[in-house]
Amino acid sequence: APFCSCLSVAPLLLSALLLSAPCGARPYRSSRIVGGVESRLGEWPWQVSLHLDKIHVCGASVLNKRWILTAAHCVFTSADQWDVLLGLHSQSSANEWTVRRRVQRILAHPDYDPMTYNNDVALMELDKDVVLNQYVWPICLPAETHRFSSGTEAWITGWGATREGGSTSLTLQKASVRLVNSTVCKALMGDDVTEQMLCAGVLQGGIDACQGDSGGPLSVQEPSGRAFLAGVVSWGDGCAQRNKPGIYARVTKFRDWIRTNTGI
Repeated sequence: APFCSCLSVAPLLLSALLLSAPCGARPYRSSRIVGGVESRLGEWPWQVSLHLDKIHVCGASVLNKRWILTAAHCVFTSADQWDVLLGLHSQSSANEWTVRRRVQRILAHPDYDPMTYNNDVALMELDKDVVLNQYVWPICLPAETHRFSSGTEAWITGWGATREGGSTSLTLQKASVRLVNSTVCKALMGDDVTEQMLCAGVLQGGIDACQGDSGGPLSVQEPSGRAFLAGVVSWGDGCAQRNKPGIYARVTKFRDWIRTNTGI
């Protein structure tokens, strides 16, 4: 990997390395998740925390220096109510790498259905660009034709509840799950699962996204080492229950819409 993990690296050299790095790379390695563990500082640089009245309510993903992607069901209030925290690790203490932005505008998907959670994605445009660095970095968007195979390992990250009905986590959590075949998912979860949705989980239960993780990323690391945004945390039947996988907005289905509105 072309990235130095030492903090003493010369700023100009680090800037050059970052400029040449692709999306979904980790330039620096160093609904809370149920059954997860604490992440390392800088491990998920595309993870965003959305705050209302200084309280974390949803997650989101960095797409570039100006745009983030979240769930449409998260954006139930006007743009000027939100605080966006990027590069955050602990909810209890922002560090020198934490960046705070306001939201200039919100674009919820025009076909979002609040009854069924179909098309559950929304774009947020920040009021000012963020400087991309080892703690704030975009995740890759998959092409419309990108196929995420059933059984593939994926990662959920967030500050959501560590158990159903529990309180949110202070430290960013991570958990490994597997992508679930759509036919199997529909058999388990019913006809509410549409083609715009992706299922992931551990069918024996115990690991899942939960309240407070909504809007956050479901990321898949490809053989190249780059992380791709496969899904956006959307809904589920409880948290981490047996044979109840989590349901995510399928990002490949929204690639054209994202490109049309952001140019990304």
